Amino acid sequence: MSVTPGVKRKEGGIAETARVIVHALVIALVIRTLLFQPFNIPSGSMQNTLLIGDYLFVSKFSYGYTHYSLPFSPPLFSGRIWSAAPQRGDVVVFRYPKDDSIDYIKRVIGLPGDRIQVVNEQVYINDEPVKRERIEDGETDEFGRTIPVKRWRETLPNGVTYVALESPRPNLDNTKVFEVPPGHYFMMGDNRDNSSDSRADVGYVPFENLIGRAQVIFFSIQGEHAWAIWTWPWSVRWGRLLTLVR
Repeated sequence: MSVTPGVKRKEGGIAETARVIVHALVIALVIRTLLFQPFNIPSGSMQNTLLIGDYLFVSKFSYGYTHYSLPFSPPLFSGRIWSAAPQRGDVVVFRYPKDDSIDYIKRVIGLPGDRIQVVNEQVYINDEPVKRERIEDGETDEFGRTIPVKRWRETLPNGVTYVALESPRPNLDNTKVFEVPPGHYFMMGDNRDNSSDSRADVGYVPFENLIGRAQVIFFSIQGEHAWAIWTWPWSVRWGRLLTLVR
């Protein structure tokens, strides 16, 4: 049976389109697994460093790779490949130790072997208070409104600086001494009194649970519906686009 040239060209076009789609999916999978993965911020625990509605890229290569780096996290191996330890002050995405289907994002405060304690709202690392200075009160919520909240600029021993928010919450403003075990990290949110972190629910985070380091905010929008592009002119936080996470 003969086939007309028009049919051949049509079949060839469909095959070429399928190949392009497959190649694009493979490239996207490699980038997501080995290089960068997008995340969005659903809560205010890292305000004002990260706001609800921020979308950011996390570098998967910063600390090496675990089975959590793979799509769907199949337990194909344990430990880390090409591992590199996080630095104090890094903003890190990790798997919640009590339910590894959940991603959390917090700041690394304690390294393995450290003693961490909060006394009267001030963080102590190895019995030394973290340097801090009071700055103007205020917090920007996800709708751009300013709320009066006490703020401090903290500087960790390695020189990393950031703004921490404080509001009265006695069970987190004074804690016991936490001794970080080997191979684990102590995480805290910058929004200190509105953060579930290593002081309570999260506990110490195993090195293996770290997904990557937050690097850059590529999109940010007020409200819940990023897909509503007709609202972008007034709902996108244009000043946050392509800003580095520190």
